[in-house]
Amino acid sequence: MSTNPSVHLDPTTTRATPRRPAALDPLALQEWMAADDRPRLLDVRTPAEFTTAHIPGSYNVPLPLLREHRDELRTHLDDDVVLVCRSGARATQAETLLGSTGLDNLHVLTGGVSAWEVAGGPLNRGAQTWELERQVRLVAGGIVLAGVLASTKVPALKWVSAAIGAGLTGAAMTNSCAMGKALSMLPYNRRTGPSLDAVVRELGGAAA
Repeated sequence: MSTNPSVHLDPTTTRATPRRPAALDPLALQEWMAADDRPRLLDVRTPAEFTTAHIPGSYNVPLPLLREHRDELRTHLDDDVVLVCRSGARATQAETLLGSTGLDNLHVLTGGVSAWEVAGGPLNRGAQTWELERQVRLVAGGIVLAGVLASTKVPALKWVSAAIGAGLTGAAMTNSCAMGKALSMLPYNRRTGPSLDAVVRELGGAAA
C-alpha cells in the first residue's frame, strides 16, 4: 500500500488515485457526486434547516448528535465523507470532532449550502424556517438593542450589550458560537430531528 498521504489505492483496480482535497468548493463537489466513487454527505445543521433545503442524497446528522456520538458514528463512515452546513463553520467543527476519532477521509464543503446554491447546485426543499445563523443575528441584535435603550434609564445595562459584543467577537476568533449552540437545542430547531439509531440505519442501508 502506498505510504504517500496524497494518494490512495482504488480497491477495484489497485491503482493509486489522487486523494480529494480536504476543502471542496461547490463545483468540485458536484463533479465528485457524479463520479462512481461519490462520497457520503453529512449535513450537520439543525433538522429545521435541513428540512428547509438540503443537498440531494445528504444525511442529517445535527452537530450536537455528532458531538455526543462521534465514536459510534465513526464505525459507519469508512467511505469518504463530506461535511456540510450553511456556511462551513459548523462543518469545520464536525471535521475536528470526527478527526479526533481517527478518521482521515473527511472533507468540508467550502461556503456550505449557501455557496452550493449560488453555484447552481440542486437542493431538495421543504417547509421554510430560519437558518441558525439568522436566528443568532436576531437574538444577538435584539439583546444589544434592548441593552442600549435600557441603559438610558439604567446605565449599568450597557454592559449587557458589551457582553454580547465580546461574545460575538470571541465566536469569530474561535470559529464557534455558544449562542448558536444554545439555540440549536431549542424545540424549534430540534423538531423531527433524527435519532442515533435512525442515522445508523440510514448509513448502513446506503452501504449495503
